[in-house]
Amino acid sequence: MAGAACWLALVAPSLAATGDTASWDSPGNGNPILPGYYADPSVVEHEGRHFLYATLDPWGGESLGCWETPDFRTWTFHTLNWPTKAACTSPTSKGAMVWAPSVVKASNGSYYMYVSVGSEVWVGVAEQPLGPWKDALGGRPLIPASWNTKYHMIDAECFIDTDGQAYLYWGSGWNWVNGRCFAVRLRPDMITFDGEVRDVTPENGHYFEGPLMLKAHGRYYLMYSAGKTVSDTYAVHYAVGDSPLGPFVEPKPEPILRTDHARNIVSPGHHTVLHRDGEAYILYHRHRVPYEEGKAFRQICLDRLRFAADGTLETVRATHAGPEWLRDPRDAPALAATATASSSESGPFGPEKALDRNYATRWATGPRAGEVWLQLDLGSAQPLRESEVIFEYAWKPCAVALLGSVDGQTWQTLADHRAKGLLGSPVRFGHEGSWRYLRLAFAPGMSRSAISVFEWNVIPAGKE
Repeated sequence: MAGAACWLALVAPSLAATGDTASWDSPGNGNPILPGYYADPSVVEHEGRHFLYATLDPWGGESLGCWETPDFRTWTFHTLNWPTKAACTSPTSKGAMVWAPSVVKASNGSYYMYVSVGSEVWVGVAEQPLGPWKDALGGRPLIPASWNTKYHMIDAECFIDTDGQAYLYWGSGWNWVNGRCFAVRLRPDMITFDGEVRDVTPENGHYFEGPLMLKAHGRYYLMYSAGKTVSDTYAVHYAVGDSPLGPFVEPKPEPILRTDHARNIVSPGHHTVLHRDGEAYILYHRHRVPYEEGKAFRQICLDRLRFAADGTLETVRATHAGPEWLRDPRDAPALAATATASSSESGPFGPEKALDRNYATRWATGPRAGEVWLQLDLGSAQPLRESEVIFEYAWKPCAVALLGSVDGQTWQTLADHRAKGLLGSPVRFGHEGSWRYLRLAFAPGMSRSAISVFEWNVIPAGKE
């Protein structure tokens, strides 16, 4: 989870549940791994750090979400220079936004990003994961919508085989039916097709979108999503072949990752695979809780991916706690605090949710009635270094000020961003002096829907 060396605790905190028994709102959960709404993840490693790229929900944005982490618990949001809707627009891209990135490091040492804008695929290239990125084709898509208008030209995924050969997979259907998967070898320049495009859709299978190629046990696993991502039918299936271009056959008809309403796991899918310490993990999106039918507010989660002795993939046990190494490993917090607010949205959105180290939960303001604020009481005045605040949206400006008080009556402004707002995550506020109370005061002009906090972490003076 994102944060610093010291976390605030709720007064009389409850212990986080562990293993598969954790409920979605258990304090300290590892899933979701990111604060906010993202889908279609792709991840690369560079110099000991991982960079995760994802669609901004709902339904994409003017750009992508990009997060950097050293450990999958501490995350920093970055704004990329490319792709943008403005830069990736052609006569066929229409009004659809930027979504579904696939980022790989090629044999030539450069990073390539394949991204969907409308019913077409664009390609960017960079020397570093954070860029600067540039359009590899000088302002035109690699796969235009006109390539095959019967199907949706989206969700391109690049796979680099163990011999360094790159392949590209893409394709979906229209109106949530008739998805097809296309594949082609790429030349070393990573932007030119090497041979004819093939339709590699498993016959009598469940393919709809989100292809992902995984090589294991000497075979090729074409993984993909089926169903409708904004309903509870979305799920992950796979098929197996002896070459990157198939043919592929589904070894079993049932999905390996699916909805489990009883445990608040809804519509998991469009994934990638991460390897860590010799183990495989599936990195995927699923709906936020409470689930809203027809809405695209998805969050990124991570769980173990296992192979059976016969080489088939086992059913994934989707969790809220996440793998042990994903959960917050720190000792009991050095500070205790209680959180209060001017008001809270009805349901599971109380101020205490901003202190529970769980990105499935958040504080959200209730109906506006005068000033809107979220406040912490540390019990006594003490020297503090800074606050890290994780707002609901990293890419939307939040107009807010941080106030401090010793007695709860007289307040001093420690930082004021109510005029222009703040972007990014986490947002850091420095503290001067000793304070018992801290208050986030939101600008009067902010809409109610924009005022929400996933986590508020306070770091004592002298702590790293």
